Amino acid sequence: MHRIASVLMLAALPYSAGANHHILYECVDANGTKLFTNVPVQPKSCKVLSTGPFEPPVSPAGGAARSSPKTAPIATPASFPRVDRETQLKRDSDRRRILDQELGSEQKLLEQARKELAEQESVRLGTERNYQRVLDRLEPYKKRVKLHEDNVANLKRELANVR
Repeated sequence: MHRIASVLMLAALPYSAGANHHILYECVDANGTKLFTNVPVQPKSCKVLSTGPFEPPVSPAGGAARSSPKTAPIATPASFPRVDRETQLKRDSDRRRILDQELGSEQKLLEQARKELAEQESVRLGTERNYQRVLDRLEPYKKRVKLHEDNVANLKRELANVR
């Protein structure tokens, strides 16, 4: 309960400490419970964590949580390396060729994995009277098929994104 109150206090601090300035204290009471506040309860048991201008929280996407009119798109620096169109087209064609080769290889591996799974499904060992033993024996083969199916799907998606 104390932690929830501390977190709520911490979240509300920037808004209660003034429009553009805040001071944040970490106070520890006699029981060892931490309290984060903008007003020190017992000055001897509190230490200053931060002071300065209030900055809006940053969203996980990397931008500010609130949009501001000052925000402008970041321009590419003049020193940023540029690639001419012909070089980029060559790189794209090389990438497509490599992805095509990987796709062909992965499709062969998928066919082989499916063939091995079918062979194992047709075999019934005498020691497998319990069907769970059959499932346990087939599990690695099914995983291998699933892996190759996923790889083929990912390669096809990647090829669709190539220019």
